[in-house]
Formats: sequence, structure tokens, C-alpha cells
Amino acid sequence: MSITFDGETYYRTAEVCQMAGISKNTLLRWIRDGVFPDAKHRDRRGWRIFTKSEGTKLKAAANKVYKCR
Repeated sequence: MSITFDGETYYRTAEVCQMAGISKNTLLRWIRDGVFPDAKHRDRRGWRIFTKSEGTKLKAAANKVYKCR
């Protein structure tokens, strides 16, 4: 369930992962490895919340082909 605050809609981690077609573990690994930046915002519980534009960027990153190390 998305959250609207000050006219901006925010999505929880599971929602942006579903939009991008990746698992939560993949997102967290990408954040840890620096492939994708961490969320700029968190809710009152400290959970990551993403804007729609961050979700769009995540989807674009998920559709990229990465070279294996």
C-alpha cells in the first residue's frame, strides 16, 4: 500500500521490487554493493520508502545487463 505525503507518493520496498520484477534480496544486495542507491526516505519505523521516480530507475536498472565479475 503506497503512502502519500506532501503531495508525493511513496512505495514500500516490496512494492518497488514488484514493479521492477526483482526480489527484495536482490534490491538489498544492489544497495549494499552500490549498484543502486539506498532510499532517500524512511517511514516512522525506519523502513525504506521509494518515490515513483526511484521505482522507475530501479526498473531500468533491473532491465540492464550486468557483466559478471
